[in-house]
Amino acid sequence: MPLMKTSNPALGENTFRGVSGGGGYGYGAIDASARMTISGTVNKTGILLICAFATAAWTWYRFMETRDISPIAPLLAIGAIGGFIVAIVTTFKKEWAPVTAPIYALLEGLVLGGISALFDLRYPGIAIQAVALTFGTLTALLLAYSSRLIKVTQKFQLGVVAATGGIALFYFLQMILGFFHVPFLSSVNGSGTIGIVFSVIVVGVAALNLVLDFNFIESGVNYGAPKYMEWYGAFGIMVTLVWLYLEILRLLAKTRNRN
Repeated sequence: MPLMKTSNPALGENTFRGVSGGGGYGYGAIDASARMTISGTVNKTGILLICAFATAAWTWYRFMETRDISPIAPLLAIGAIGGFIVAIVTTFKKEWAPVTAPIYALLEGLVLGGISALFDLRYPGIAIQAVALTFGTLTALLLAYSSRLIKVTQKFQLGVVAATGGIALFYFLQMILGFFHVPFLSSVNGSGTIGIVFSVIVVGVAALNLVLDFNFIESGVNYGAPKYMEWYGAFGIMVTLVWLYLEILRLLAKTRNRN
């Protein structure tokens, strides 16, 4: 099966090319027991989620003790910067994924726990709603993909990749111009109609990236990728879930403000 494109940077077009054991499309020279499997990737994803929940709960508890951002500010910085660095390293050193993927999940958990606590203090109950919607979306899309209700065609792939790239470019421009205090379509960050519609679109695009990730991991299994790629596949799913959760959190906050 040809490898499918995905807009997730962790699961790029050439992810399964050149990995040890690969020998072109179809199964490589490695033993069947040492190859990547769907069940193995699911199990690794579960482990990463547990890691993220553990550190998220810690930063959540520390913030809720004092309701002061100061004690967790260093943790947020370590999680954000460290998570970005580890993600880059994992992308280029896929064989390190069994070690770097759990580290990434732990670091991201620090960020997610702190951000969730801040949002929940202002909008009580919003964090659990965002978690429920994130995993509800994950489950629904996985079932839809498994039952082939969603078919990943070339046009579907190109559309999601283009939309994701556009969103990334928009966020990048906002960040750069923000340093110079230059407003750039700031209405999309508000709780008005434009802001909510924008967030709904971004949440939809983030969710569709999960479908591409499922498809790409399935292609890796058919390709006969080595066992450590299960950790890399789980890492890729984790990257998308973090993005999806944060976007859902923003959307819910906008709707609360509107009300």
